[in-house]
Amino acid sequence: MRGVVVVGLLLVAGFVHEARADRPEVVIDPGGVPPEALQAINGAVEAITRLAEDQDGGEVSRLRRRAHDATVSALETQGFFSPVVTLEVGEDVAGETWDIVIEPGERTHVDGVDIQFSGQIERPQFETRLIGLRRDWPLTEGMPFISKSWREAKESLLDGVSRKDFYFARYESTQATVDAETAKADLFVKVDSGPRVVMGPLTVSGLKRVPESLIDRYVHYAQGDPYDQDKLDDWQQALQSTSFFRGAFVTLNQDESAQKVLEDGSVELPVRVDVSEAPARRVTTSIGVDSDHGLRVEGLYRQNVVFGKPVWIETGAGLDKDRQRLFFDVHLPPTRSGHQDSVGVLYEHSDIEGLENSRLGLGAKRLKAWEAGGDSRVDYESEWGLVAAYDKTRISGAPGYEVPTLTGTYRFLRRDVDKKYDPREGNLIEIGLGTGVTLDEGQSFSRAGVRAQKWWPVGRRDVVTARAEVGKVWTQTDRLPADFGYRTGGARTIRGYRFQSIGQPRGDAIIGAYALAVASVEYTHYFTESLGMNVFVDAGDAARTFGDMDWHVGYGTGLAVRTPAGPFFVDLAYGQRDKKLRLHFSLGIAF
Repeated sequence: MRGVVVVGLLLVAGFVHEARADRPEVVIDPGGVPPEALQAINGAVEAITRLAEDQDGGEVSRLRRRAHDATVSALETQGFFSPVVTLEVGEDVAGETWDIVIEPGERTHVDGVDIQFSGQIERPQFETRLIGLRRDWPLTEGMPFISKSWREAKESLLDGVSRKDFYFARYESTQATVDAETAKADLFVKVDSGPRVVMGPLTVSGLKRVPESLIDRYVHYAQGDPYDQDKLDDWQQALQSTSFFRGAFVTLNQDESAQKVLEDGSVELPVRVDVSEAPARRVTTSIGVDSDHGLRVEGLYRQNVVFGKPVWIETGAGLDKDRQRLFFDVHLPPTRSGHQDSVGVLYEHSDIEGLENSRLGLGAKRLKAWEAGGDSRVDYESEWGLVAAYDKTRISGAPGYEVPTLTGTYRFLRRDVDKKYDPREGNLIEIGLGTGVTLDEGQSFSRAGVRAQKWWPVGRRDVVTARAEVGKVWTQTDRLPADFGYRTGGARTIRGYRFQSIGQPRGDAIIGAYALAVASVEYTHYFTESLGMNVFVDAGDAARTFGDMDWHVGYGTGLAVRTPAGPFFVDLAYGQRDKKLRLHFSLGIAF
């Protein structure tokens, strides 16, 4: 079906421009070309119409011819090599008009592909690799011959050769022969792999305080190993992920003076690591306020390299009206497999909803974050923890207790979102497990929980968010560590209720319950790219058992503001159980 597309005053792409009398209005009859070809034509013609402003008559005449030629060129990039393009000039009340009528003709398709190689890649040991390279060629017989696809196919083939073994690979010849009458294209490519490259000695520059043993921890190979760009990239990423460097670059030194030709004709190139060290010390402070804890102040001191060892320490303090904590952590450099290990000590005091707890703990943690790879946006996190702690718990209106414990925890997160800190589409799921024992009486306890969240985009800016969490505790003792049971309520849980006010009553306090279930649905409408409002419904409970639950429901509306650090919400929620309105918000500033 033939259609009519207007560009200039109103572009197909959706851009609106102020009409001017000296800028022609363009009407395109696309003649059935596919959307991607029409988009290329629109872009080419729009660029020329902008040049028509403030030009004299002779120049505008030349621009008409350029618009015609640009349309033909855009069609050729999409595989139409025998089009008929007519540009007719007219006039209306707004000024000059250009009517472009397209008869695209038959689209050219790939008829044959000839891929050849030269250089040491033709040796027998690489025969299987050549078969794979030809098999993976993406622009195959019968596909439309599109300039972008042809370019990407060549780049992919050369990358497939040059990323491993053949650092000096290049194209010896490439050619596309198009027969416009038959609408067929024959493709020919020849890659010269050059000599095989192996990795030579390691050279490091830029180190001042950081010991070279840290580089050896990640850049691990035997001299003479085959060159592999993926390994170089992994080593570079590993070095950059540590806190010791501002930047790190891992490359081969291809200077002629550094090259060494081996007996079999291969070339040995040194591996070069260039680093820029991060500051030795850093002090940061922050101040914030939120509806759950009021004013919050934190301070942090961090030091890279301690006693000449490749470790970094972090110590700090934080306090608000409900919680105070002091900590000291020692972080080891990430392992080659990406694990980040740390050990530390912690003192923490909290007094929330009649439950006052003081804790002194010694712990170790192993964290790993990785991506699914390929074109997938999925990423994962896993965390193991082991903590020996002594808790002193006071319960308003009921007897308190003291308990020494040893606990082990595991957390696994799978995330598939379009933006990590401000998702509009995607999902995440987190599983948490924990087990422990009281060290004085040998009584065990354990728990399991799962949390999930889903985002659906609506229209151009809006988003629907649904989240849910469920957890269960199994225990032989009532002297649980304060953070092992479940309490809920407040911002990001069940709005309309005080922070952690929903749980298991004991005396005049709310303590951690053995069962948790929370669900929420929220719709956010953005008036602009950064300002919007939301409506929501939250529901859930924390009780001794799932059967004892009497769900608390909260609903309301709020203000949504997108910031560089993520969305900031100010929510006004009504707690149906308490029959009260509550304001939930948070704001933090680091300096």
